[in-house]
Amino acid sequence: MQYRRLGESDLNISVVTFGAWAIGGWMWGGQDEADAVAAIRKAIDLGVTTIDTAAVYGFGASEELIAKAVGKDRDRVLIFTKYGLRWDTDKGTSRFETQDLQGRPITVRRYAAADGVIHECEQSLRRLGTDHIDLYQCHWPDPDTPIEETMGAIERLIKDGKVRYAGLSNYSVEEIAAARKIVPIVSDQPPYSMLRRGIEDDILPYCRKNNVGVIVYSPLQRGILTGKVTMDRQFEPGDHRADMPEYQPANRKRVLAFLDELRPIADAHGATLAQLVVNWTVHREGVTAALVGARNPRQAEENAKALDFDLSEEETRGINELVDGIKLDM
Repeated sequence: MQYRRLGESDLNISVVTFGAWAIGGWMWGGQDEADAVAAIRKAIDLGVTTIDTAAVYGFGASEELIAKAVGKDRDRVLIFTKYGLRWDTDKGTSRFETQDLQGRPITVRRYAAADGVIHECEQSLRRLGTDHIDLYQCHWPDPDTPIEETMGAIERLIKDGKVRYAGLSNYSVEEIAAARKIVPIVSDQPPYSMLRRGIEDDILPYCRKNNVGVIVYSPLQRGILTGKVTMDRQFEPGDHRADMPEYQPANRKRVLAFLDELRPIADAHGATLAQLVVNWTVHREGVTAALVGARNPRQAEENAKALDFDLSEEETRGINELVDGIKLDM
């Protein structure tokens, strides 16, 4: 495993960070609890020191599973979580309609007013079974709350010792700049993959210039870049991937053809396609780490070993040319 300093913090995070959205079950067609706990334990044993989650992942379930898995080994890991997407209040701006883990309809809202931030932090600390959060990230900006108010609440939590560092997720360059005027921001968490590279135009250059860490999510584009999502793959009820553009038949066919061209490079290193994709991603200029999910120990081991080989300059150029050439209907 490799480790990098996150922005201007003293956090040295594992370049492969455990992404804990899927283990919450919500929007991923459920999750076996024993498998989830075993996946986290395997990742920790293989040197993955950083775990990223959010309150809304499974409506608290992901955080609770992390607490069970980490147990007395809290000092071995860095726990990152997020706030600002609420399912338990009528306050805030409606983000989308969904169902809870029991199939009941609920509304997820963006709410990052000061009272909400403080409340969510207390709830996350309780579910995670810890007295501090290493990195607390606003999941999405709240259009109805001034950034100054949201970041002011984070500043208070840092002073109280409940949060070590402030981070953001899904923030624009302008929003990051505004937040940094209130409290030190050590990282942003945007989406990034071979198929979705928009942050190369603005987020990555800004963060490089200002020493803001970048932890990218969905580097495997919700799994399609593993090569395991074949044309006949059917998704479980509640799995959000069925409606994503990349998973539609024409695009899926193009992605699979693209992966067939990458496969010889992976094979040359005795690596899987997923490992090749993660390796390429974390070596993109400006990327500090990548969130990679695992739902069982086998996936966790595969992810943790994604940096066990080095791509040559020639191989990297070849991959870049293939990535530049893939065009999807989005």
